[in-house]
Amino acid sequence: MKLLFLACLSPKTGNYTTAERIRSHIESAGHSCELRDVADFHSPSDVAHLVSQNPPFEGALAIHLFKAGRLLLDLRLPFGVIFGGTDINEDVKDEQKRVVMEQVLLKARFAVAFTEKLKEEAEFVLVSPDSKIYVQPQGIQTEVAEQFCWTEFLRSSEWHSKNLHNILIIIGPKVDPALTAEVEAVVKRATGVFLAQERSQQELHAAMKRCYAVVNSSVSEGMSAAILEAMDLRVPVLARNIPGNAAVVKHGVTGLLFSSPQEFVHQSQRLLSDQELRERVVRSGKLYVEEHHSVKQERETYQRLVDKLHKAQFLA
Repeated sequence: MKLLFLACLSPKTGNYTTAERIRSHIESAGHSCELRDVADFHSPSDVAHLVSQNPPFEGALAIHLFKAGRLLLDLRLPFGVIFGGTDINEDVKDEQKRVVMEQVLLKARFAVAFTEKLKEEAEFVLVSPDSKIYVQPQGIQTEVAEQFCWTEFLRSSEWHSKNLHNILIIIGPKVDPALTAEVEAVVKRATGVFLAQERSQQELHAAMKRCYAVVNSSVSEGMSAAILEAMDLRVPVLARNIPGNAAVVKHGVTGLLFSSPQEFVHQSQRLLSDQELRERVVRSGKLYVEEHHSVKQERETYQRLVDKLHKAQFLA
């Protein structure tokens, strides 16, 4: 089966990594899967024109109900969608977007939520048969770059000139220009906070292993792969207490949750001073990922769902 797979593909982001992993699952079952960035298309008609080319596509898949899913509305092909998190947590607050997302969900053959909580929220805010939404947590597999040099990494950002015991490193691509400018302005005024450019996933994992903890301060998450990767690498997690994070971080067991800057400082100090706590969350976090975020299970789920699309094209 020839599939079109649409997602937001900013390089070296969680979305990109997730999309590539799912694409590999689909192709390992013998299907052809062309991964394309939603930024390449301006309207559903652009996508409809693409899929009609020879040889034509036979089905489609999209991550994010609005950003990618809306581009599939003109298709006469069976398609499935994967909730991104911000679609259900944020975009539904915009009535125009919510109406479009309902249309996408009603037309889709299936939808995938990373957590049971996200599935419940989608069923509450959008019209859809509950049997259409499947829960499949993200599969996690980490790989550390063997040649990664921590000292050189620090020197490249001029951290060698600082003599601070505790520092916060913010690493990743500059996806949102306005937010990037705001963060850069704050960092200039802050002591011990540094920005670093994005790295390959293997280098990022190597850097994470050298850190005392990984912090997730997002105000909206579907399921943070960075949190799960930290757990798999046996690095403690400090995460903002929002539904997407709380679904995978059990406070005091697999990580620590905070709801304010003051609470973040308090939990960080606990982690620094309580070795037993640190060992417990590291051990429990690793066990949790092994039990609930199997790449093998994820692969089997997507292959089974793509088979539904394959059968659906003969019923259309």
